[in-house]
Amino acid sequence: MSKIDRAIFSCHDKTGIVELGKALGDFGTEIISTEGTHQVLTEAGIATREVAEFTGVREMMSGRVKSLHPKIHAGILGIRDNKLHVEEMQTYGFEWVDMLVVNVHPLEEVLGTSGITPEEVVDRIDIGGIAMIRSAAKNYRYVTVVISPERYSNIIHELRAHEGSVSYPTRFRLAQEAFSFIAEYDAQVAEYLRSCEPPEE
Repeated sequence: MSKIDRAIFSCHDKTGIVELGKALGDFGTEIISTEGTHQVLTEAGIATREVAEFTGVREMMSGRVKSLHPKIHAGILGIRDNKLHVEEMQTYGFEWVDMLVVNVHPLEEVLGTSGITPEEVVDRIDIGGIAMIRSAAKNYRYVTVVISPERYSNIIHELRAHEGSVSYPTRFRLAQEAFSFIAEYDAQVAEYLRSCEPPEE
């Protein structure tokens, strides 16, 4: 098991992120976070870099594009014992990402908003968070993907039991959970749009 040297946090639900952040900090993990999560962690005294500082590109298009960056996805998706991948990471000066802690705005809350239009629903569909979850779940051999605060206590226990690492069976189970969540999220979007009349152009 490899130690978790770098983690990305992007959490709509901030429950438990301080405790998890402190546990990772005990093992020297660098934490990178999106704006709201960054504020919570910083106020708790946890050192963290904002995503924009990490990528070198500020949020753009009213927040639609912030984590969709090759430095993030290469760091998550790269195969650590693949010579070509290692060389490409070195060429671009990219860094591995070993853990992803992401939870997105629940779609059922969006759909339950009174008077919301199909255009507004589509505008609030998560892209960056879902893309990072998919990338991390695909590369569970190397990356721990955590999408639920309910898993934080178990993760903290494993970090302490394995000197800052998470076991392969746990990474696999978390990936299963992540892919199931993505499938349900996309199914909710598809079901909602099927129920809508095509809008006027």
